Amino acid sequence: MQNDTFNSHGLKQKGANVTDANPQSTNASIPAVLVLADGRTYKGFGFGATGTSLGEAVFTTGMTGYQETMTDPSYHRQIVVATAPQIGNTGWNDEDNESRGSKIWVAGLVIRDLAHRVSNWRAARSLSEEMENQGVVGIRGIDTRALVRHLRNHGSIAAGIFSGEAAKRPLEELIEEVAGQASMKGADLSSEVSADEIYTVEAEGEKRFTVVAYDMGIKTATPANFAKRGIETIVVPAGTPYEAIKQYNPDGVFVSNGPGDPATADDAVAIVRDVLAAKVPFFGICFGNQILGRAFGMDTYKLKFGHRGINVPVQNHITGKIDITAQNHGFALASPSGKDNPAGEEFETDFGTAVVTHTCLNDHVIEGVALKNGLAYSVQYHPESAAGPHDAQPLFDQFVELMAAESPNAQ
Repeated sequence: MQNDTFNSHGLKQKGANVTDANPQSTNASIPAVLVLADGRTYKGFGFGATGTSLGEAVFTTGMTGYQETMTDPSYHRQIVVATAPQIGNTGWNDEDNESRGSKIWVAGLVIRDLAHRVSNWRAARSLSEEMENQGVVGIRGIDTRALVRHLRNHGSIAAGIFSGEAAKRPLEELIEEVAGQASMKGADLSSEVSADEIYTVEAEGEKRFTVVAYDMGIKTATPANFAKRGIETIVVPAGTPYEAIKQYNPDGVFVSNGPGDPATADDAVAIVRDVLAAKVPFFGICFGNQILGRAFGMDTYKLKFGHRGINVPVQNHITGKIDITAQNHGFALASPSGKDNPAGEEFETDFGTAVVTHTCLNDHVIEGVALKNGLAYSVQYHPESAAGPHDAQPLFDQFVELMAAESPNAQ
């Protein structure tokens, strides 16, 4: 097969041959094609499972952390394109999964090169083996730079990976199947990734506080960060009414990250409004930021291609500090006043004055909101940093301080 490759300077070499031999892949010679709903196609080779996978094509700029990305429930129904040129060199281990049950949530994976061997002392198997075990379809050997440019110019788009016999079907059929899938806009997905039952993550050492965490697609690193700070976390399914969690006498309530369109999350918004009315300390991450914003009366919208990676600069407009953050979101909060740059903007809510506390320095997207009285705050990024930088981890300490100041159960 003929594909473009690149020399040591990153320059494209026209017509260079790409070998289909790869020790990591058990289906190394199987042809595959990535099809976008607009008719654009990218031919390559399949790895992982063989067959068909549909989802929204998005790209992530993270240089590391593919295992954490793939097991993040926020990526449900998304085909992830890696901008890093080589993926798979650290294999797959059993410690870094970010979902309960170690489930891979991405709909598919698109990469340039699959590492020829695993090189990590913790690896239990290869990336391709784990994807095959879990039925996740991948495609390698395509020009991901060209693909990412297309997504940046035209936005995230419905896509499909077809490998093996599926790739031999007429192109018109493949495009029709891809275009016919449900849009991410208007998708209510939290119930599909949330826990089916309540479970508890115990505090490490002496217990200081009890937090009820709403699982909208929670990553395991979040309750682990709470546990390190003496917090017992009671994780509840996404739609659990506020009245049902009062039995736990929580010192704080947390709403996690998760997939889907926040405009559909009316039940979660109503629950958070109940929490705010009861003056219980509140903290939200990612989807939780959008839910808190909606509880304040803000609108949400779909970003052109989203923020996905571990190198996104965000400014805190309360302190002036800039953090490099890990992010994964395709929707955002709209400015209450319609400003292009709402940094530090204040507005009135049913629960008092709120403020836009954080914005992205790349595009001025709202990255955090809070009540000025301090009882509720949220951020659009991932302070649990799995994977990613640790700049934003003090946000967990801020929650501890808030509960210590407000909770009658404080120790």
